[in-house]
Amino acid sequence: MAIFNLKKREIECKIVYYGPGRCGKTTNLEYIFKTFKKQVSGEMVSINTEGDRTLFFDFLPMGLGKIKGCDVRVQLYTVPGQVQYQSTRKLVLKGVDGIVFVADSLEVRREKNLLSLKDLQENLRDYEMNIFKMPLVMQYNKRDLAQQGIPLMTVEKMERDLNRQLKVPAFQASAVTGQGVGVSLKECLMLTLQSLQKQFQWAK
Repeated sequence: MAIFNLKKREIECKIVYYGPGRCGKTTNLEYIFKTFKKQVSGEMVSINTEGDRTLFFDFLPMGLGKIKGCDVRVQLYTVPGQVQYQSTRKLVLKGVDGIVFVADSLEVRREKNLLSLKDLQENLRDYEMNIFKMPLVMQYNKRDLAQQGIPLMTVEKMERDLNRQLKVPAFQASAVTGQGVGVSLKECLMLTLQSLQKQFQWAK
């Protein structure tokens, strides 16, 4: 839930990058941090742990303009994907306003994608949030690995697995090269802002 600071005339919202371990969530934020420097107004904090690149979150506030005369600030977070960090994932999701679900295109990661999406849905439900009503974007990451002959799932298969019911915007991506990273974020921001505008219609 976005925070409205009346004194500062500021709306602060939260977008979380969610997905299985090593799917490219942190790499997404590293690319955004490096490429969109002019929009970054703080430092990126990364906590690396054995078994997963991000233990808690990457903090990346970005200026977005105004809603109803209020400045909008966005905090971008990643969550650790591995099973043992379940409680951390749930904690980071608290108060989320938008989600980029980063799915791993490697064939061997199919089951992990499915489990992570189920985990996301359950964690949102615990906060009385509905995944079908949440600003959500799918990102099918690591598409560049096909050029190296590494077996990847087809986009059509990933759509059937992950997006058949949700029917949210989906993008092919390579967080390493930056392909699809910007457009995934832009779409999620747009959906989140539309949601915020509905929430803050009363703001003068």
